[in-house]
Amino acid sequence: MDTMKAVVYRGKEQLGLVDRPMPKILAPEDAIVRVTRSTICSSDLHILHGSVPRAKEGVILGHEFVGVVTQVGTGVKKCRVGERVAVNVETFCGDCFYCRRGFVNNCEKGGWELGCRIDGCQAEFVRVPLADQGLHPIPDTVSDEDALLVGDVLSTGYWAAQIGEIEPASTVAVLGAGPTGLCTMMCARLYSPACIVAIDVNDERLSLARANGLCDIALNPARDDVEARLQALTEGRGADRVFEVAGAKDTFEMAWRIARPSAIVVLVALYPEAQSLPLHLMYGKNLTFKTGGVHANACGDILRLIEAGRLDTSCLLTHRAPLNDVLTGYRTFESMRDGCIKWVITPYER
Repeated sequence: MDTMKAVVYRGKEQLGLVDRPMPKILAPEDAIVRVTRSTICSSDLHILHGSVPRAKEGVILGHEFVGVVTQVGTGVKKCRVGERVAVNVETFCGDCFYCRRGFVNNCEKGGWELGCRIDGCQAEFVRVPLADQGLHPIPDTVSDEDALLVGDVLSTGYWAAQIGEIEPASTVAVLGAGPTGLCTMMCARLYSPACIVAIDVNDERLSLARANGLCDIALNPARDDVEARLQALTEGRGADRVFEVAGAKDTFEMAWRIARPSAIVVLVALYPEAQSLPLHLMYGKNLTFKTGGVHANACGDILRLIEAGRLDTSCLLTHRAPLNDVLTGYRTFESMRDGCIKWVITPYER
């Protein structure tokens, strides 16, 4: 087979399912992976709408996937042909100044490349550079779909919860009950908070979070006074930890307002516009803000937690269809139609 089907970004608001050449090994550290499951991510929508200036026109989109290794370069030592793998959203060398300190998103030789600056996974096959760092064997007892979100959205939630320094018995507020927010909630549970409060304007998503035990309290800002409810819940203090995962017009302000003094606020969201930082209003709250792109260097740990039954993302995988129907998937995912949380792309059907 000389060509394959792939989703190509043609410029702002332009997307197509087209024939592209099969990927080839370009460097000794490369691997070729046959994609068995992939997804549509909010970051793909950001690219489509022109909100990611570094994204290249003509690139194959997609960065969240699992598959089977079909070919490896001569420099690949840690994975083998035929192995099922979860693939990291980030390309990183493992040896530069930043990688040695765990800051793999800032790798001097990579960062977020797949589906942004180099061809990604919404295709039948994909080339993965620096494969020894980017590929993670999936345990035999873990299915492809169980591992599907490991490389990106679940890594993001895991990283966010980790840098949030959640303490046992604390009150955690998560703004946004989309895929990343839901993953942040389930990862926050690993740290034994007393209460997780989900905040979103979508009642379906709030209900899903409650039904699956991802949150304890669900608040909708369209009808609930979120700040007052958090104050009442915490003896007038506010949330100990706030995770801003929504990236909506007013969610940044809400995040710092509902935090108690000396709280940690983790900004996970990617904002399409500049945000105002009114320091004169925050003065005296002594807040610590943490933000940035995920350092997705814990995929192995996450897979072990899935294997142990501590993390389960099956409730997020609401829709499935072959690559043939991916353009419908984009529309459904973006509009949240039919309760769509995650659209799973299965292999192309000829």
